[in-house]
Amino acid sequence: MPFHEELSRETVLRKALPGGRVRCLACAHSCAPAEGQAGICGVRFNRGGKLRAPWGYVSGAAPDPIEKKPFFHVLPGARTLSFGMYGCNFHCGFCQNWQIAGVKEAVALNPEKTSPEALAQAAAAAGARAVISTYNEPLITAEWGAAVFAAAKKLGLRTGFVSNGYATPEAAAFLRPHMDLWKVDLKSFNAENYRKVCGADLAKVLKGIELIKAAGFWVEAVTLLIPDFNDSDAEIAKMAAFLAGLSPDIPWHLTAFHPDHLMTDRGPTPGSTLLRAREIALKQGLRYVYCGNISGVAGQNTNCPSCGREVITREGFDVKKNLLGENGACPCGHKIPGIWS
Repeated sequence: MPFHEELSRETVLRKALPGGRVRCLACAHSCAPAEGQAGICGVRFNRGGKLRAPWGYVSGAAPDPIEKKPFFHVLPGARTLSFGMYGCNFHCGFCQNWQIAGVKEAVALNPEKTSPEALAQAAAAAGARAVISTYNEPLITAEWGAAVFAAAKKLGLRTGFVSNGYATPEAAAFLRPHMDLWKVDLKSFNAENYRKVCGADLAKVLKGIELIKAAGFWVEAVTLLIPDFNDSDAEIAKMAAFLAGLSPDIPWHLTAFHPDHLMTDRGPTPGSTLLRAREIALKQGLRYVYCGNISGVAGQNTNCPSCGREVITREGFDVKKNLLGENGACPCGHKIPGIWS
């Protein structure tokens, strides 16, 4: 039996094919499983020529500061309700959530049954201002995410993904009426490394980020800088140039690697690497570049690109000072892009 088949529902993001196969439209792998088979993610599967996907449960749900996602240009200091499911369409060797991302590892875990309305109400009761699908890859459970987000929208909450960005035009269009925010990973700018370490196609990642931005989501990008994997000056410059080409106002979060899962053959990323990468990114034209995952490292605050004033001061995930007006205006009058109210 496919993984947690009893907690599944027929999908929207699919296309019937001859011979009883069905094309999945949720992510850029575009799997076409035969009867009884699942796609690469392990949780979207063919049953009777219909594609089914997870529904009605969470692997976990918890309140978080929005800065932890990380979103730095969305509702500073706000609380979110984060939730996830099981499975992933990538198999990153450095995954920090491999216990729920890998279906074989997660098979012994017990999902918590719930409903979209119950999750949304729990978020509102906890004082959250946003509901975020995270922990595992949310694209592979897009229908469930959209239902949760629709319920959250009725309660006046913002909604978003923490995602690897392996999106399709169909998924972006399906999600857009219900979703505001999209944190997207850019794990490397080396096609071989993406394929070998993550099981993904760099060209499709870049196309996914482009269509997410074009669809109108508020986008913030994250790169986990890994020693001797993606931390060369040349590769950092290429990633920064790509993002700046989409918009110089895309916030880019440079975070430090810590040995985990299958990648324990190297040490953690030093703070000096993050600061070097930040300088490279700023020279490539990005206006908002942040450093994270190391306590006390510089580069966590937001500065106005017009007057240079520090308008948001952070310590870890805590906002210590916020000088922006409701529309994101600096005291000098320059408007910082983001979602501020």
